[in-house]
Amino acid sequence: MKSYIYKFLTLALLMLPASLMAQTDSVAATATAEAVAPVAETVAEEAASPIIPLDTVWVLIAAMLVFFMQPGFALVEAGLTRTKNTANILMKNFMDFSAGSVLFWFLGFSIMFGAGDFLGWNGFGISDVENPCGNLPKECYFIFQTVFCATAATIVSGAMAERTKFSMYLVYSIIISAFVYPIQGHWSWGGGWLSEMGFHDFAGSAVVHSCGGFLALAGAIVLGPRVGKYTKMKDGKIRSNAIPGHSLTLAALGVWILWFGWFGFNPGSTVAATGGVDASQYGGGILENMSAMSHIFVTTNIAAAVGALTALVYTWIAYGKPSLSMVCNGILAGLVGITAGCDCVPIWAAAVIGLVASIVMCYAVNFLDTKLHIDDPVGAVSVHGMAGFTGTVLTGVFAYSECGYSVLTQLIGEVCIAGWSFVCGLIIFMAIKKIHGLRVDKRIEEEGLDVYEHGEAAYN
Repeated sequence: MKSYIYKFLTLALLMLPASLMAQTDSVAATATAEAVAPVAETVAEEAASPIIPLDTVWVLIAAMLVFFMQPGFALVEAGLTRTKNTANILMKNFMDFSAGSVLFWFLGFSIMFGAGDFLGWNGFGISDVENPCGNLPKECYFIFQTVFCATAATIVSGAMAERTKFSMYLVYSIIISAFVYPIQGHWSWGGGWLSEMGFHDFAGSAVVHSCGGFLALAGAIVLGPRVGKYTKMKDGKIRSNAIPGHSLTLAALGVWILWFGWFGFNPGSTVAATGGVDASQYGGGILENMSAMSHIFVTTNIAAAVGALTALVYTWIAYGKPSLSMVCNGILAGLVGITAGCDCVPIWAAAVIGLVASIVMCYAVNFLDTKLHIDDPVGAVSVHGMAGFTGTVLTGVFAYSECGYSVLTQLIGEVCIAGWSFVCGLIIFMAIKKIHGLRVDKRIEEEGLDVYEHGEAAYN
């Protein structure tokens, strides 16, 4: 009997490791299955989600490029004005983006992309606004639109440089970011009445640049010219006096930065790097977003280059010497002009748009200064307002016929956006002027805004 007991115990001891190993394998298999299940579920959810990672990365990179345009605007404005106001100009450009980011998040995005006809609204912030772009996370599309809003606000700064109270600049910059820009943006990009008419502004010749340009025109008119800009002669005529900027180097560097940033501004407005697009939009020849992006890169660059060459020839003929400052503005005019139709015009048409926009800018600079006596230190009205107007209308002329865009619709849309911006600007600036005063005292203007408005100077 004892021998059987010993044999049983011996057999049990021999089988114990195999039993433990089997149990361990079972536990490990269960743990592995439990660990893999959430991953598999996540992968399945991502596969079913309309959000595309590559599209998201591309749009975020484009947003960074557009954000980098802010120092470009700051350097252009600072370089074309005097040293005594440089800190003031840099501060204004910082505040444009800072205040604009907060106000566009709190109010502007909901007004621009919320539900509604004349203006949208889905509550404060962005949480209740339906995602306007299903292939991107809402926050991605929001930040891309935020940098566009900041661009429109900062355009106004240049035309009103060297004589505006900083506190009042903050007031109107906030109003523009929260209300003026988003309302007209809703008409074109938020499903409003202009988009239903068939108005086409791919990346903002009208929505961004004309809006900012005609707001700038209203501001320059209400504010009046800088001290010493115009002299009344004995014969009653008014002479325009040049007030040179302190650094064409800074201005030129700013234009290079803006040109670079425009490769996010225009191609980024595809808001996609993958997938197909409507072939009719590109004359039946471009079927993928990657091809559309490449086409937009080329049209954007060609328009800028032709704009530069046009300003070069114009100033060489008109003034006897080629002007660097006007060539810089010619580049910007070409970029602004092509922005509306960069997606839907052939390359040769982009060259024509750059040429015409640059000529219009050159004539507008001279006309506003010598005929209307409107003091615009950096040419913001001519570059953004007039060139933006021109490019938007020419989109109807040169767009592929399959697109169905008409010159009349483009003209109506542009006139409405320009008129809205100009009238809103007049109301805002006249109200500020009446209530608190828009302009600094003459002594402060003569000695410089840096020390009196900020207590510090950019150059010591």
